[in-house]
Amino acid sequence: MKKMKMSQLLRGTFIAVMAAMLIGLVASCSKDDDDDNHVNGAGKSHKVVFKAIASSGSNIDVAVYGIDGNPTTASSLSGTTWSSPEITSEPGAYNANVAVNAIGANASSTLKVQIWVDGELKKEGTSSGQYLSASASYTF
Repeated sequence: MKKMKMSQLLRGTFIAVMAAMLIGLVASCSKDDDDDNHVNGAGKSHKVVFKAIASSGSNIDVAVYGIDGNPTTASSLSGTTWSSPEITSEPGAYNANVAVNAIGANASSTLKVQIWVDGELKKEGTSSGQYLSASASYTF
């Protein structure tokens, strides 16, 4: 039963992240004709790192992360922390997305995901419970 719930949770999270990335890609394409795409740093490249931190006794299992419509899946993870390699976005990239799943030690377990852009924490998402799924999205 637990395996089935986790599988459904992972599938649901993956679909949500893919939808967010697709929306980001569509929004990015619609902005291509703008002459003023340098507002809020949208016209330059960024260095992005995704992180996850789970409470003691939890186990991070899978992470899906990426910029615009280019997701990467890191599976078969373990431990209470995870960090992606640094990714340099293309100039004009629209958004960054991350979703991480973990199994907590108990119903009080927590999971936090973070998006770091150019060395600054820009967005966080949290989850609590035994089956953890946290996500975050940041628009450049």
